[in-house]
Amino acid sequence: MFKVLSIIFIIIFSSSAYSSTATVEPGKLVGGIRSTLPDWFKESFLDISEDIEEATDSGKHLLLYMHLTGCPYCYKMIEESFKNSKNTEVIKSNFDVVAINIRGNNEVTLREDLVVTEDQVRDHFRVSFTPTIVFLDEENRLVHKVNGYRSPETFRYILDFVRGKSYKNMNLAAFIEQQKRQIHYTLREHDSFQSIKNLKDNSDEPLLVLFEDKYCELCDQLHDGHLKNPEVIDLLDKFTVVRLDTESKQTIIDIDGDLVTADDFAKKLDLTYRPSIVMFDKGKEVTRIDSMIYSYHFAGHLRYVADRHYKEYPESVYDYLRVYQEEVLNSGKNIDLSK
Repeated sequence: MFKVLSIIFIIIFSSSAYSSTATVEPGKLVGGIRSTLPDWFKESFLDISEDIEEATDSGKHLLLYMHLTGCPYCYKMIEESFKNSKNTEVIKSNFDVVAINIRGNNEVTLREDLVVTEDQVRDHFRVSFTPTIVFLDEENRLVHKVNGYRSPETFRYILDFVRGKSYKNMNLAAFIEQQKRQIHYTLREHDSFQSIKNLKDNSDEPLLVLFEDKYCELCDQLHDGHLKNPEVIDLLDKFTVVRLDTESKQTIIDIDGDLVTADDFAKKLDLTYRPSIVMFDKGKEVTRIDSMIYSYHFAGHLRYVADRHYKEYPESVYDYLRVYQEEVLNSGKNIDLSK
């Protein structure tokens, strides 16, 4: 009799456990914010050659604003730089702006011989972040691309760089160095930073290099936010972490074994954003963070390298994040994209 009751209990307990597991309410993606695009954005038939011709006739460049519905970074940049900003009139006077939803299915004629859908434009311009902003000249040539959010001050440098056609004579880094810039930041320390001058001979751990300077608007925000996040601190313990001041004249040995200043190294990596984070493993760059991103994506980028998920998802950190996102949501937890 005891044996029969035990079997019944096991069956009931197992059924109850299965029922509990099966009825876990999936988590939700929260924090998405829908942008309302300015009404002065161009009503385009998405024939880019035609749009360029019309922009050129007006003495302007064409600006492709590539966005995603619900993207909090898109919302922030639209509100801060395209609306309610000193940049607004600069953009309206010097650029024709065409919006492209990178998950849309409208047909886009990039050239006479290249017709794609909006979501395929993402692959054509190698879009990893939203918003991504592409500037095209009168010959339909890409003259500059902005990956992700930029503050109004930083974005103004880019607008001036393109509208004045300085790209014909120099790169953006050289142009920015010529500008009268405001000092925003005094370098701060962090327990994870290591004093290493030879980046080529680092340990078996992945290498994370943080580039900062005194003109950095968002460096204090990085230190007060992500660098105090317990999850991020735990992930940083898996890296060799080096912070470089790009205003310093002190030399280091870079990842390739070259003797350079931090500024030389940043230019070699084509970095114009501060703070920029570049992550290496086994002597090769794996991924970088060169725009402002919130906690979920920031920790995700670090985890991608720290736990070497890049070996399974070598094409993009976002391939890994899609899988990770599904696991988290299926466990019943919410993901907030905006903190």
